[in-house]
Amino acid sequence: MTSQHRIRADFDARTIVVYQAYSPAVAGPAVRANRFVAPFSFHRMTWIKPSFLWLMHRSNWARKPGQERILAVRITRAGWEEALSRAVLTTAAPAAVAGAALHVQWDPERSLRGAALHHYSIQVGVGRGLIRTFAEEWVVGLTDLTPRVRKIAALRQGGRAAQAQRLLPPERIYPVPRAIAQRLRIDA
Repeated sequence: MTSQHRIRADFDARTIVVYQAYSPAVAGPAVRANRFVAPFSFHRMTWIKPSFLWLMHRSNWARKPGQERILAVRITRAGWEEALSRAVLTTAAPAAVAGAALHVQWDPERSLRGAALHHYSIQVGVGRGLIRTFAEEWVVGLTDLTPRVRKIAALRQGGRAAQAQRLLPPERIYPVPRAIAQRLRIDA
């Protein structure tokens, strides 16, 4: 039986990649600076997602207004695990959610075609109180994946799923410390 709540991600010994979609006005300056800079908002929650295909579903393959640029945001694993350790499930008691610095939400993972799968993908909402920490301490690099996204989308639409699949970022099960896994309903 497949575990339903596991973190699937592109990671190495020190970092993990999360994905975000932005307008060109936000993504352009960030990519040039290799860090988040104005007009990126340091005053509102930002959601980070380790699932590439979930973000492709959410952004309609970089075609949704305001989400035309896809960034791979490489952050430290220490930052990621700090985020998870401080996060509250969005299904928790309303008072707990309201007071949380970070939120976790589970949504159905997506296939290359966009179909909902029978397991879930994690999203982490970084609240206003930690945006600067995220941007200035956890982020170690930004990569604009927009050209790659467009190529994958064209292959997918052209019926060349196998070629498109080969261009997807590698994702594997991320090992989560037991205490965090239990609290956030992550299957071991």
